[in-house]
Amino acid sequence: MDLLVVGVVLLAMGFNYTNGFHDAANAIATAISTRAIRPRAALALAAVGNLLGSFLGGRVVSTVSKEITVLPPGRDSLLILAAGLIGAIVWNVTTWYFGLPSSSSHALIGGLVGAALVGGAPVLWGGVVGKVLVPMVISPLAGFALGYVVMIGLMWLLRRAHPTRVNRGFRRAQWVSSAALALGHGLQDAAKTIGVVVLALTVGDWWHGEGAPLWVFLLTAAVLALGTYSGGWRIMRTLGGKVIQLDPPQAFAGQLTAAGVLYGAGIGFGAPISTTHTITAAIMGVGATRRLSAVRWGVAGSIVTGWVLTFPAAALVAVVASYGIDLFV
Repeated sequence: MDLLVVGVVLLAMGFNYTNGFHDAANAIATAISTRAIRPRAALALAAVGNLLGSFLGGRVVSTVSKEITVLPPGRDSLLILAAGLIGAIVWNVTTWYFGLPSSSSHALIGGLVGAALVGGAPVLWGGVVGKVLVPMVISPLAGFALGYVVMIGLMWLLRRAHPTRVNRGFRRAQWVSSAALALGHGLQDAAKTIGVVVLALTVGDWWHGEGAPLWVFLLTAAVLALGTYSGGWRIMRTLGGKVIQLDPPQAFAGQLTAAGVLYGAGIGFGAPISTTHTITAAIMGVGATRRLSAVRWGVAGSIVTGWVLTFPAAALVAVVASYGIDLFV
């Protein structure tokens, strides 16, 4: 069974890698698109933010490891985790190929739920609905509304300022907003992967303590950074320019809004919400202050379609993976 534990941890890191080029890219996409931060510096900022943020995500770790499904120690539970991770990875790669910023978070939870259902493990629907599905709807709405309000406030405060000075100042300020969003991403998405690894180590009889071993935090942050560096550019192009062309004040407002929603959900409620949903909705809300036609609603509609499909699609792939694993294991 030891090899199976190692295999599930490696799969979790595989998911984490896809999360890196899917969701971690969101934290720095707007800063790169406005030329506020050079790409390599932005990647370093994302890596540090993910590492530090992961230590703040204890409530999210607990939600993923304890409130989605109940897995007893043993081989069958590890196979359920493996199938769930395969479902999440396949969906992440599919949406990455098409450049759609769908949610790695909901792909992971959907994969775990699908694998648990077919594997005979109980699904804790109270936790799934209360901590995942309800926040999945509320968080983008909050991101859109708060992004709109924050941007209106900035426009009023800066109504007499010189545009060149404003842009220069907000390019510098994006270092702060990008760091805040990267920290929020670590709090949310790194913590989700850590939760799955803790679950694997626990059912595999490798870990019996509270929280997670230090090496899990460090490995998760390192793999997230590698994934962001290697494949995040497709998603960055979608968020950085295809939804709306952002100027520095808009990018700052969107990032700061999204970071606030991530902190509130993760630290306040332990809800594993989507960084992708939150930042994309915040960008739309910010863009809508210019005029509604400034947002490319066709692209936005494609993104929303990806959001809606993510949970059931990842669950379905996990079900197929479960049957495939049964044939070979």
